[in-house]
Amino acid sequence: MSTGNEQDDRTAAPGEHHTDRAERPYDIVLFGATGFVGVLIAEYLATHGPKGLRWALAGRSTAKLEQLRERLAGIDADLAELPLLRADADDSASLREIVRHARVVATTVGPYIMYGQELVAACADAGTDYVDLTGEPEFIDLTYVRHDARARETGARLVHACGFDSVPHDLGALFTVQQLPEGVPLRVDGFVRTNATFSGGTLASALTAFSRGRQMAAAARDRRRHEPRLTGRRVDAPLSAPRYAKELDAWALPLPTVDPQIVQRSARALERYGPDFRYRHYAAVKHLPVALGGVAALGAVAGAAQLPAARRWLSDRVKPGEGPSEERRAKSWFSVRFVGDGGGRRVYTEVSGGDPGYGDTAKMFAESALCLAFDELPSTSGQVTTAVAMGDALRERLQGAGIRFRVARGG
Repeated sequence: MSTGNEQDDRTAAPGEHHTDRAERPYDIVLFGATGFVGVLIAEYLATHGPKGLRWALAGRSTAKLEQLRERLAGIDADLAELPLLRADADDSASLREIVRHARVVATTVGPYIMYGQELVAACADAGTDYVDLTGEPEFIDLTYVRHDARARETGARLVHACGFDSVPHDLGALFTVQQLPEGVPLRVDGFVRTNATFSGGTLASALTAFSRGRQMAAAARDRRRHEPRLTGRRVDAPLSAPRYAKELDAWALPLPTVDPQIVQRSARALERYGPDFRYRHYAAVKHLPVALGGVAALGAVAGAAQLPAARRWLSDRVKPGEGPSEERRAKSWFSVRFVGDGGGRRVYTEVSGGDPGYGDTAKMFAESALCLAFDELPSTSGQVTTAVAMGDALRERLQGAGIRFRVARGG
């Protein structure tokens, strides 16, 4: 199902690997399955995976994989024989062994800048589709420079940010654009609200990103040197100043996350976003004191991340592998509201759901892997976004899984 015409060449070259991939023993290999979010994803696949799904668990500890398999067998007795694959992020030979047996490799092992490059390289070489949960701009940019060309040669689709970063924002912006006229300049603003908390793995990734400002900027510059120039169209995702958003009756604080970069790349690739597209990304906060407190807290964490001792202290508050309780996750929710303007029309849309960091991230991630494995999709390859690689097909899957996409009003 196509969502538009691609601006740069993402058409997969026909090759022998397509036949080979269909004959591989596993539709999906879940790498990092025993981590906090990995377990939730495994449970989601055990509960919601289609009949006949051929999948395997992968990680560095066979004992932990066996414990997880026992847990999954309690959901579905047929999973008592679920294949277990031993692989380590630092062992390229073990990674290459698992990717050559898989159609899609889905990895939760982060921070990705530290543990992700070997797996991406292996997938790009083997023509294996790849999905991850990264929200790390540096890792995404390095992956593009190092592996995009090879992945296009082999037909591999490298799809980053398949969780709350950045599926609701990427598909929500596309959904909003689809409600607006074609062939005209478009302006879309996204406003995020949530009451969720985070896990140790999320904190570790954030602290790593905050501590690598210079490396992140260098990777972004290198990417710009390698990316094809966009001709005949304009796409922008500026980091705007804080403002009062009267359309939401809330304070809008610019979010320096990877999400607007992902939306911008989708808009570059798909002509449906029009000849001149701008996206801005905010946190929506009702009360000014709370907004000011949030800005101060973010600044304090970013500053502390520059000091190794302070970074270690923050990391110890919530260790990797730890996360919010099931009761806490059950009370969590998110809402991303979009305001789109173009061609004399304004629309308000919303993407919303439950716990964004874990429960719904597990849905988004698992459904992304299933979508790549089974759905009829545009012929794409290389580093592509969820909107470009999967678009409406993934949105329909997520709606079936309980994540809501709706038009609030338009005129």
